[in-house]
Amino acid sequence: MLVITCPVCGVEGEEADFHCGGEAHITRPATENPEGISDEAQRDYIYMRKNPKGVHFERWRCDRGCGKWFHACRDTVSMEILGYYGITQKPPATLLKKADPLWQAHFEAQLKKAKS
Repeated sequence: MLVITCPVCGVEGEEADFHCGGEAHITRPATENPEGISDEAQRDYIYMRKNPKGVHFERWRCDRGCGKWFHACRDTVSMEILGYYGITQKPPATLLKKADPLWQAHFEAQLKKAKS
């Protein structure tokens, strides 16, 4: 069982006191160009998720406290929560260093896209 602490309001509880929103940092493709979205891009958005063994980034909602969304970094092997950060933020460098190369590549690609 997970024990989670909301980084916004400080409420601590079991995972049933929170709502898991799945994988973090997923961009809805139709947000940028709804007319130009391919079937493959829509399929990938709906169904394709990273499933690493080890460090994983997830969205969570504080159901019994403030109701706000936040990100959590969790080790899928030990189920240990390694850290929390805001819903609009990228993972801190300390958490990203522990991440699977799949996640590191994801954030490197986002940085390159933002620069161009």
